[in-house]
Amino acid sequence: MSSKTIIIGVIGADVHAVGNKILDYAFTQAGYEVVNIGVLASQEEFVKAAVETGANAILVSSLYGHGEIDCRGLREKCEEAGIGNILLYVGGNLVVGKKEWEPVKETFMNMGFDRAYPPGTAPEVAIEDLKKDLAQEG
Repeated sequence: MSSKTIIIGVIGADVHAVGNKILDYAFTQAGYEVVNIGVLASQEEFVKAAVETGANAILVSSLYGHGEIDCRGLREKCEEAGIGNILLYVGGNLVVGKKEWEPVKETFMNMGFDRAYPPGTAPEVAIEDLKKDLAQEG
């Protein structure tokens, strides 16, 4: 597999660094060039990193329940930056409180994400999905 570049980070005021480090390690071991922008990352930082590195995907993490607020408009910012077709994944504890996953997933898909993952999803699931999605891109 030729090396593909992905941007990972934790969006908004979220400081959950452990999951971010786990994803960095897992995707690096899977052969991806990982650009980790860390925690407390803004939408603009994700987009800027993707543009600067020619990334193939942006993977957004959020664990503090404000993912919907923090992620709204990210697809539009990608479009404005000329990377409107970039793969966008999001995962974690994306909303406050316990809610059924399917409506939460639908919310994020409607916001322009290609994939959304509930809390506790193993990195291998996203790695396999990314492999499939990138293969479809050619």
